[in-house]
Amino acid sequence: MTIRDKAYIVGAYEHPTRKAPDKSVAQLHAESAKGALEDAGLTHDDIDGYFCAGDAPGLGMLSMTDYMGLTKLKHVDSTETGGSSYLIHVAHAAEAIAMGKCKIALITLAGRPRSAGSSGMQPRNWGSDVPDAPFEAPYGPVTVNSYAMVAARHMYEYGTTAEQLAWVKVAASHHAQHNPHAMLRDVVTVEDVLNSPMVTTPLKRLDCCVVSDGGGALIVAHPDIAKTLKRPLVKIRGTGEAVKGQLGGKVDLTYSAARFSGARAFEMAGVTPADIKYASIYDSFTITVIMQLEDLGFCKKGEGGKFVSDGNLISGVGKLPFNTDGGGLCNNHPANRGGITKVIEAVRQLRGEAHPAVQVKNCDIALAHGTGGLLGARHGSATLIMERG
Repeated sequence: MTIRDKAYIVGAYEHPTRKAPDKSVAQLHAESAKGALEDAGLTHDDIDGYFCAGDAPGLGMLSMTDYMGLTKLKHVDSTETGGSSYLIHVAHAAEAIAMGKCKIALITLAGRPRSAGSSGMQPRNWGSDVPDAPFEAPYGPVTVNSYAMVAARHMYEYGTTAEQLAWVKVAASHHAQHNPHAMLRDVVTVEDVLNSPMVTTPLKRLDCCVVSDGGGALIVAHPDIAKTLKRPLVKIRGTGEAVKGQLGGKVDLTYSAARFSGARAFEMAGVTPADIKYASIYDSFTITVIMQLEDLGFCKKGEGGKFVSDGNLISGVGKLPFNTDGGGLCNNHPANRGGITKVIEAVRQLRGEAHPAVQVKNCDIALAHGTGGLLGARHGSATLIMERG
């Protein structure tokens, strides 16, 4: 069964808070849901499907449905793949709608890592029953080290340079200057990135995403409902999901699961990378973007560094505008899971509601891609292709 054109994104909301010491995680979820419902012109009584992931507090879905008073649910889903969860939720919501399990689905994300003092530099909190713990925990892996390992391998294999990595941050900063909610609004240069402090070789501080509180929400609806709402139409045209692990020790750090999720999404959508007018690419680190662009087919493997150079990702300048809200590198990375914000900005672009300075002309087909987990270890990838109208 294909879900192409079987569902529409009718509501999207990004919580404006970047530090919320006075709010609970549940409150941020609820406020995000309220914003998405108001954007769609719906009420919480219209929701009959709910989707959330591991960022939801307490008993997750059970706690949040009770907290938000969602009493008319017919379908729920708590798929967890880290930062890519929310793109998978969009796909699963479309599947549920196509199968008649629900008609209007709510997806929420929220977290307070900034208020909690998270930096991505702490060793993982391993449980005794985690299967990989005996093999990896003794080495004290942290998130940023995993991505630095991938960057170092990419540099070794393909000659990717620190300057090329820096261009990803430069592009994000050019967009963030127009976002009043972005954490980092100053435009930076390649030299600024290269001169920022080393975090873990070869990644500098400006190669790393921000740590922020906040959240976001999406509403996915049946076509018959979407066409009655007074909002621009954004249809789901193609989706793909995949996972990649350590492969029994046969580790290859040069590619990600985007190689598979992207191919599946493009096949379902019936389009190619050349048809994409705008791309929201998960940007936990600059190397993440280069890897995903290669694996999604926007350039050949090993040519990602060259592809992002010289402003090619800057709206109005380059061939592939990306993350026009500033992305995780400059805008926000709520709950250390930026997948939902990638969909939200893609929806803005397709609606023509992005900031005028970064709005892509004639943006009729957009892609959003999320990565969850550790790129250098086990991770999930999800790709979503959307179309205006």
